[in-house]
Amino acid sequence: MPTRMITSVVATKSESKEPPDPGRALDLDDEALLRQCRVETTRGTGPGGQHRNKTDSGVRLHHLPTGCVGQAFERRSQRQNRDQAIARLRQAIAIEQRRAVELTAYRPRPALSALLPGHPGGTVGPGNARYWAGVQELLDLFAALDCSVGDTAARLGLSTGALSRLLLGAPELMTAVNAMRAARGLHPLRR
Repeated sequence: MPTRMITSVVATKSESKEPPDPGRALDLDDEALLRQCRVETTRGTGPGGQHRNKTDSGVRLHHLPTGCVGQAFERRSQRQNRDQAIARLRQAIAIEQRRAVELTAYRPRPALSALLPGHPGGTVGPGNARYWAGVQELLDLFAALDCSVGDTAARLGLSTGALSRLLLGAPELMTAVNAMRAARGLHPLRR
């Protein structure tokens, strides 16, 4: 018997009259980011026992300004799936959306500074909500410098080894970095 997916859409409206700035989506808190999304709730499909298909616990978020999607279906709680979908949406925006960087007098913003080794408050890792905002800025700078590890490291005051460890720290980030380098005809970075 074929499985079915039931989808309900919850419309969200922004309270602001100004159009959202897709370049600053990761600076928003979760509720503000959700206001920029089309939210779909769905029933999970596939195996999972007697409780799996009784509630619309799956969540898919479509970020309207960027077109990025974050989704989660693995939990039985819609709230847990929503939180996971928000985290995945932040990751997708950071990896997929590039912004222009003014290289003259460049200084890293606090989100990126928090990722760098030696940060006074300790470094932020992938489990932290601010991690992907810093990653987005790092990838923006990396792209602006033609994916050069040496040039990017010099701009950030890091060794090339420290920058490489940062760029290869999360599997999703490593994949994005190597795709950017491949598009420019450069060799992939390796662990």
